[in-house]
Amino acid sequence: MNLFPWRIATLLSLSAFSLASYALDCNQAQTQNDMNECAAQALNKADAELNQTYVDYRNRLGKARQNEIRDVQLAWIKYRDLSCKYASSASVGGSAHSIALQSCLTEKTQERTRELKALSACPEGDISCPR
Repeated sequence: MNLFPWRIATLLSLSAFSLASYALDCNQAQTQNDMNECAAQALNKADAELNQTYVDYRNRLGKARQNEIRDVQLAWIKYRDLSCKYASSASVGGSAHSIALQSCLTEKTQERTRELKALSACPEGDISCPR
């Protein structure tokens, strides 16, 4: 009887169990490292939602409008990044800088997602909405 595959399966299941048992509860984060990780998770989640909203909206547009929204989105990303860099500049070098920067990025990303969703939901015939 070959025990090698069984040992691998056991080790993998134990590794998965130990990782699952350390799931970070961001409502209870107390260390700087945990707070930084929670801020990063929030930004990643907001970024993923923005990206999906952007792709869905862009795919509904004609080719010319797709190029325009791409240019707008690239300019918006540059604006967001520079704006948050400036807004969090007072904390540069401090332990809270990562949280300040990522919180700003998250907030602006969520705002942009709402903007794109509003554009996507424009009723047919509304001349203030690009098609």
